[in-house]
Amino acid sequence: MPLFTNIHDIAAARGAIDRCRYGVIEARAGELYHLQLRPFPKLISWPEIWPVRLRFHARGPMDRCRLYYNQPLTSPNYLALKYIVSTERTSYATFRAALAVLDAVASIKQIDAILCDVANPRLTDRLMHRWGWEAHKPERWHRNFIRRFYGEYPASVRSFFQPA
Repeated sequence: MPLFTNIHDIAAARGAIDRCRYGVIEARAGELYHLQLRPFPKLISWPEIWPVRLRFHARGPMDRCRLYYNQPLTSPNYLALKYIVSTERTSYATFRAALAVLDAVASIKQIDAILCDVANPRLTDRLMHRWGWEAHKPERWHRNFIRRFYGEYPASVRSFFQPA
């Protein structure tokens, strides 16, 4: 398998997705553009190292959302949603499409839960709860959330595995 593999059809690449621990989900215009499997995890981003500009969106094509996920070696039944990066004018539909693909990846890997640390204040506790996330392990400077599956995945996951 090459270092970086781009997958456009989730159902056809179940084996590759199951074997690879790290990935980037990219959605554009409200649908999956590709899932890029990576040989190493996303650990840190440039804004954390070099905060020169305060920008809310990355450069690139309009209406694009990227989700970086890791499956830690120490916790193989969990996914960590590390970063979400969007470009200008990213629609709600594009963001939700990326999250639906993350749920499909969790289904393929038979993941028990997805964890994330929410830094954006626009993602309120109420909104996270509406999307199926629960507050988890509260800390002073972090807002940790968990989305539990334990074998029961959302109905939106089935659409990735239905014949077209």
